[in-house]
Amino acid sequence: MGAAVFFGCTFVAFGPALSLFILTIAGDPLRVIILVAGSFFWLVSVLLSSLIWFISVQVSNKSDPRLQYGLLIFGAAISVLLQETFRYAYYRLLKKADEGLATISEDGRSPISIQQMAYVSGFSFGIISGVFSVINILADAVGPGIVGVHGDSQYYFLTSAFLTMAIVFLHTFWGIVFFAACEKKQLVHIVGVVICHLVTSGLTFLNPRYEASLIPIYLLTLLMGVWAFVAAGGNYRNIRKCLVSAQ
Repeated sequence: MGAAVFFGCTFVAFGPALSLFILTIAGDPLRVIILVAGSFFWLVSVLLSSLIWFISVQVSNKSDPRLQYGLLIFGAAISVLLQETFRYAYYRLLKKADEGLATISEDGRSPISIQQMAYVSGFSFGIISGVFSVINILADAVGPGIVGVHGDSQYYFLTSAFLTMAIVFLHTFWGIVFFAACEKKQLVHIVGVVICHLVTSGLTFLNPRYEASLIPIYLLTLLMGVWAFVAAGGNYRNIRKCLVSAQ
């Protein structure tokens, strides 16, 4: 039973991401490099936020549960802000790399567009974030033990998997919108991405009331998907062409 839960939740959490990786990234070495580098940037941001939270806990009153809970919320907010800061730093790095690639290419154009960089960058943030958020949960899913035996929710593993899948997509959409906003110098859109990220992180504190957190997060995912589509230059005409070509 434990193995079934493990594999089922793993495929729920990372099945769509694996498909996207195989279809859109794995075949291009340059995209794979951008993916790995983006994951490194996310890891550094989480390392710094973890250090800030750890120091805050050490210098605070550990016997005060309300204070410790507040510090946990503070740590989550700092983590979000650092992730978005490093997303911007990665954007600047990729812009420099894009200029270098255009210089050495035969036709004077970069072999990868900024929109493609934005997609792969956001995907890299999402996949590494998903791995770190759910890997320990999946390890516990193998067993031994039965979920809910002490009155806890029996949907813990499944909802965690669906939440991870949403986070992967959200980071991908945030990356697309963030890069497009940086290109067009749309500060309001950048702030919108940061606020959406903060709200998503805050909603997870509503768990184990999963219906209060998971449903709003998926609504945000849908809205961000539409926003990312428009930010990447999509429109109704593109959808019609896609449907016609599919037929």
